[in-house]
Amino acid sequence: MNNRFEYTKTDRDGVIVFTLSGSLDIGTVATMKADLDSLLSIGQHNVVFELSDLEQIDSSGIGAIIALFKRVRTNKGMVKIARLVGQPKEIFSLLRLDRVFEIHSDVEAALKSFH
Repeated sequence: MNNRFEYTKTDRDGVIVFTLSGSLDIGTVATMKADLDSLLSIGQHNVVFELSDLEQIDSSGIGAIIALFKRVRTNKGMVKIARLVGQPKEIFSLLRLDRVFEIHSDVEAALKSFH
């Protein structure tokens, strides 16, 4: 298993797409969280997480995504999930987060759902 965590972010017509890979856990979540906080502070409130290369997520990673979801919703934004597979999909299902978040088959579908 790849224990490294990497992500890229791109602005797609006012929606920030975070593409995550590796393991989002207690040891790696702070890196992404600081970046998310800075985006929220400058008014970016629509986010898509593309998770096809995310191998593992733990409660810290889930907590960060839920905290972001709450902050974004307060500011009339949305957090959506694209390409949820593997262990992260099992965790989302187990925690019934698939009923909380809009989950899309790909990034393009998630982006279209904002408009």
